[in-house]
Amino acid sequence: MMQIEVAGENALIVYFGDNTDPSVSAKVQQAVSLLESKLADKLIDLVPSYASLLVIYDLLACDHLEIKSTLRQLLDQLDNTLQSTGELITLPTYYSPESGPDLNDLAQCRGLSIDEVIQIHSQMEYRVYAIGFAPGFAYLGEVDPRIAAPRLSTPRQKVPKGAVAIADRQTAVYPAVSPGGWNLIGLCPTPMFDPDKDPTMPVQVGDRVRFKPINRDQYLELGGQL
Repeated sequence: MMQIEVAGENALIVYFGDNTDPSVSAKVQQAVSLLESKLADKLIDLVPSYASLLVIYDLLACDHLEIKSTLRQLLDQLDNTLQSTGELITLPTYYSPESGPDLNDLAQCRGLSIDEVIQIHSQMEYRVYAIGFAPGFAYLGEVDPRIAAPRLSTPRQKVPKGAVAIADRQTAVYPAVSPGGWNLIGLCPTPMFDPDKDPTMPVQVGDRVRFKPINRDQYLELGGQL
């Protein structure tokens, strides 16, 4: 059941469900498209997440009661059967113990070979459920349970830019050097955030992502750094 709640003096949050599910994520994306087309002159920003949508509106263009009523009317129009597929984005990835320091441990822990971990991770198609933590950090799900792994007990102080990682049943690419506690299994040369580009990120919430294994030379040719 959809719920709309106050999230600030000029913000409302719409809850579409209480679990991570492709159908719920598709509904969030449908809502984004609908509100962008119908309320563009009243909106400051829309921030989609796993099962919710933060709506930040312009108090000079509408008041709380008006925007809440309009939201309810518009969102009741959403198609319950339509499944948004988003764009399919392929991210080249150099998988190896050199580029992924946790790859060997993950393989041993799961009773798999390194090649099997790579195959399992790269054969899946992941959905972009949310973008957060840092600009360009896309939370992708869901990882095959055979290679799902808990966060590290002691996070690293410095994770390299482009690190491909797993935490529980999520995977992601670190857009910049930062601390982090995810399991690192490879490196991706594709910039995940560039403020000078439009769009600034190669993926958006609702898109689909596949990882394509490449070798060391290909990674370096594509601009990757070790």
